[in-house]
Amino acid sequence: MTEHFDDTEILDPGERERRLFAHLAGHLQMAVAKAPGWERRLKGIDLAGVDSRAKLAKLPVLRKSDLMEAQKARPPFGEFVTGAPGSFSRVFMSPGPIWEPQGGGSDPWHGARALFAAGFRQGDVIHNAFAYHLTPGGFILDRGAQALGCTVFPAGVGNTEAQVQAIATLKPVGYTGTPDYLKVLLDKAVELGRPARSIMRGLVSGGALFPALRQEYADRGVDIAQCYATADLGVIAYESAAREGLIVNEDMIVEIVRPGTGEPVADGEVGEVVVTNFSPIYPLIRFGTGDLSAVLPGTSPCGRTNMRIAGWMGRADQRTKVKGMFVDPAQIDRVLKRHPEIGRARLEIGRANDQDVMTLSVESDVADAGLAGKIGETLRDVTKLSGSVEIVAPGTLPNDGKIIADERNYE
Repeated sequence: MTEHFDDTEILDPGERERRLFAHLAGHLQMAVAKAPGWERRLKGIDLAGVDSRAKLAKLPVLRKSDLMEAQKARPPFGEFVTGAPGSFSRVFMSPGPIWEPQGGGSDPWHGARALFAAGFRQGDVIHNAFAYHLTPGGFILDRGAQALGCTVFPAGVGNTEAQVQAIATLKPVGYTGTPDYLKVLLDKAVELGRPARSIMRGLVSGGALFPALRQEYADRGVDIAQCYATADLGVIAYESAAREGLIVNEDMIVEIVRPGTGEPVADGEVGEVVVTNFSPIYPLIRFGTGDLSAVLPGTSPCGRTNMRIAGWMGRADQRTKVKGMFVDPAQIDRVLKRHPEIGRARLEIGRANDQDVMTLSVESDVADAGLAGKIGETLRDVTKLSGSVEIVAPGTLPNDGKIIADERNYE
């Protein structure tokens, strides 16, 4: 059996990087020429010179809140796509709402590669239980499966007994859908006396695949892999048989940045996933997913050589209210920039005497008795709120991507 979807998966990492950035400048120029939203956003930037990760990191991050505001001002797409609604085969509405066009080609969301890594092959019948209503969810792996040569039963969500009947009749070899819904189907099949033993593998997304649940599926004879996908970008990363992190999809540039900023963090440090794609229809340049992850060292034992990430590790949007005022990770980053003698920082929000209280913990090895007071003044100047400052040794703060930790008990 072929081990890899194609030879790009086993490229030398340096060669892959060279190819991506050789293509990037032209892609950026295309986006600016064809999409007025990108023209406005990247105005004045020498796009022809963006030929490295360091230069890419100087471009602004486009977050979902920015996209939603642009779409409200210039519906439906905020002028970030390269065509009119009538030029696409499908248009979707995801929660927000955010409007998304379907890209071109047989596999617009790049799902075939993830399905192949999960063990699916041409001729397999797949029971797809992702939703087909309004959002692109069901279509992401549906189109990928068809591109791989598989047959898809578009089950969608709900109507569990009818889905069990379909499984008993069609005998699909695999399942795609959320991690927990497969258990609902398997349990219902047992209850109805219609075993679903044909299902031997699955590719799940849209929720956490907890180790205990994966083991339960394995005990029932089903091998489950997971992928990380969003409605905007499609499949960003996927698991292989090695089960050691998620491998970044080809033709995407993934960065991990400090939440609230566009600054890349060191490999291994948890931060926000930011993605640049190469879609000629829906170009997304430094698109902030709002999800947390971290880069894993080395390459996968399966032989695939692309960057690996740790998978979904929470949400990066940690903006919260303190005493009726919003405090944002970007503000804490401004505090750090005014004090180069400190490293990482973490703002904890708590309650004392029925009042909100803030404590900013900062890592520093500088011996300065007045440092905490100086940082406290900066914190008050930036946030317009008072808080205490605690100096801790470098490496003390947890590596969980949290810049703001809300420890208040809301019960």
